[in-house]
Amino acid sequence: MNTILHTNIPSHARIVVVGGGIIGLSVAYHLAKRGERDVVLLERKELTCGTTWHAAGLVTQLRSTENSSRLAAYTADLFSNLAAETGQETGFRRCGSLTVAASRERLQELKHAASMASNFGLEVDIISPAEALKIVPQLNLADMVGAAWIANDGKTNPIDTARAFAAGARQRGARILEGVTVTGIDRIGDRVTGVRTDHGNMICDHIVLCCGMWTRELAASVGVSVPLHAAEHFYVVTEAISGISHDMPTIRDLDGRVYIKEDAGRLLVGSFEAVGKPWGAGGIPADFCFDQLPDDLDHFMPYFENAMHRMPVLGQAGIQLFFNGPESFTPDNRFLLGPTAELDGLFIAAGFNSCGIESSGGAGKLLADWIVDGAPGADFWDIDVRRAMPFQRNRRYLEKRTSEAMGMLYGVHWPLLEPESARGVRRSPLHSQLTAARAHFGQAAGFERPQWFAQEGSTAEYSFGRPGWFAAQRAECLATRESVALFDQSSFQHVRIEGRDALRLLQRVSAANIDVQVGRTVYTGWLNETGGFESDLTLTRLGERSFLAVTTAAQKTRDLAWLRRHGKDFSAVSVVDVSPGQSTISVMGPKSRPLLQTVSPDDFSDDGFPVGSARTIEIGDGIAIAIRMSFVGELGWELHVDSDMAASVYEALAANGGSFGLRLAGYHALDSLRMECGYRDWGLEITDEDTPLEAGLGFAIAWDKPTDFLGRSALERQRGGPLSKRLCQVRADAPDVFLHGTEPLWRSGKRVGFLKSGAFGHTVGSAIGMGYVHNTDGVTAPWLKEGSWELEVAGDRYPATVQLKPWLAKTLLGETR
Repeated sequence: MNTILHTNIPSHARIVVVGGGIIGLSVAYHLAKRGERDVVLLERKELTCGTTWHAAGLVTQLRSTENSSRLAAYTADLFSNLAAETGQETGFRRCGSLTVAASRERLQELKHAASMASNFGLEVDIISPAEALKIVPQLNLADMVGAAWIANDGKTNPIDTARAFAAGARQRGARILEGVTVTGIDRIGDRVTGVRTDHGNMICDHIVLCCGMWTRELAASVGVSVPLHAAEHFYVVTEAISGISHDMPTIRDLDGRVYIKEDAGRLLVGSFEAVGKPWGAGGIPADFCFDQLPDDLDHFMPYFENAMHRMPVLGQAGIQLFFNGPESFTPDNRFLLGPTAELDGLFIAAGFNSCGIESSGGAGKLLADWIVDGAPGADFWDIDVRRAMPFQRNRRYLEKRTSEAMGMLYGVHWPLLEPESARGVRRSPLHSQLTAARAHFGQAAGFERPQWFAQEGSTAEYSFGRPGWFAAQRAECLATRESVALFDQSSFQHVRIEGRDALRLLQRVSAANIDVQVGRTVYTGWLNETGGFESDLTLTRLGERSFLAVTTAAQKTRDLAWLRRHGKDFSAVSVVDVSPGQSTISVMGPKSRPLLQTVSPDDFSDDGFPVGSARTIEIGDGIAIAIRMSFVGELGWELHVDSDMAASVYEALAANGGSFGLRLAGYHALDSLRMECGYRDWGLEITDEDTPLEAGLGFAIAWDKPTDFLGRSALERQRGGPLSKRLCQVRADAPDVFLHGTEPLWRSGKRVGFLKSGAFGHTVGSAIGMGYVHNTDGVTAPWLKEGSWELEVAGDRYPATVQLKPWLAKTLLGETR
């Protein structure tokens, strides 16, 4: 690549990009395109020498999630013009892609994905096997039931495309230096100040780590968690095959776990095995550069046989090349992008799960926008690096999960699918008791949480329709509505904010008024400057200068970073994570009060314990902070207990619960119950691009509080005028329809929005969801009522009812969280 080794590096730069693969080069290109002239990219060896050079070069836009599909769609559009813009050929061709389905379940997944993709303009045609044969005559249709055809997909030459990014970056003033190894990151306090290299040090304002499989260790050196691990990735290239067109579409046989693409008259066949082979746990060799890993034909051949089944012509060709090289995978198969929670000025773009080429353009633009504007421009929480937990950089954990993560790439992406490997890292003190009660666990941020409790006839079978645990979930929901249920919510995270400036800090970051009486709990949003939700949580005033924040497992890292960032303006405040010492047992339902009265001498009456209040109570033989809050719309209390007392409190409740019909309930029931009441969940219905007014949470804005709060100016501009975007409650009016989120919403034949979440409402008796609806002249109750509504589910449309109010009118606003 005309390598120029640099022994002299600049002493300063505004932004340093570390890593010269296609991701780093795209970041540099997009930063320069945004007008950043002081950008330096450092590559330890030669550009593309890590994993970019051996990538297959597929450019497929349909992915399993909305955000990854959006990044891929932008990338494909960019590749169409990149050569003309930069003068460097890329080899990009729009040859189309064909994803075949060999099972009804796979076809159903493709149909759901096609509907999801239509929300942002990606055209995906679900076609018959006969139609697929017309596109690729060499296909074997014996077990095919359908396929997804995307005419605008394609393929590219990874090295040439990386060169085009480099050319475009240089043309706009970015400097790209090869042969410079970054050996460390400098910091002062919690902000980066520069990088150390084997050719000297550089001072900078921002650092972007795009180091692929090297990113985890470099980030860990400054205490930043970037959970990724390399795995071996295999492909073969055949000899030339007669009749193979240069414009043959790329083929993915997900059931066979293989992909096939044309390569100069030959065929390249790669696989993503059900059980992958992690690599590099002991460290990556320092001199790794354009290297291959050892062959393993025994491991790969079963998948090559799957490819020969799908395209029998492969059996007539010799093998010209067998290749094995490393690719990086993350624990949840999603990218790691954005600013780190631990260090200001440090950004990550890594963990692309073998989808780096097709996502490179979108990822580069996202990072550039984030750095320049201070925000990503849209909600990208599912690929935000701040979702990572500190423990997840543990190499043993990552090695175990990576074996499964590689298989997850081409596995069926069932709704509510849970990983099976590297489980049990974080557990509630009640884990053994709940296991004995036949709990089926899921995990959130590595924390084991009961999803549902088995009963006769229930199974763990996943489905796009009625899952195997449907009846068990229904029983838990009905118990919560009719008697009483116990939820172990020990995955809640607890943060203490204390000191003379604690109230001032919380008033600044909270939209609600936090200056309440001691013993009161407030639901609030933490908003950004555009009025969008950075988080939502409850704050309990424990004393004049002491507050308890309760948030979900996935939000803790982000919330702590938000407090740290804004706490710099206040000198007398401490923020302490006390989560490991706290557990939460929630008792919910109309009989929760009499049950609690059997195990506690305290007053749980409406007068003695009103909605939104918090008390330290005696319970069983221990004590707890009890908060009268409910995420299910029924009478209920959260019991925040020291972890060493959780088991005894649970045992006291269980021993006395029989006469009240007490039932253990899990998070699947909780999700159904909260959606019936229209309770929002951060990361789903409320994100950093949704304001409280759009989300119907205007009641949580304290317009009259004496202090200013983040996001107020943006909300003032929305206040009083028609809202062109609003969160609506949606119900499927057709039987046997199940909703999971992303389903398009149609009003009188026009697409006007899509669901952000979906579940089955067991009290309501139908599938329900929440989603944002758009109308230029305002989304109002009359406008909603006047329209004829449909939900698009896996390509088919069904009648629906859409309204602003929740389905259960008995919901107590004061018990909303």
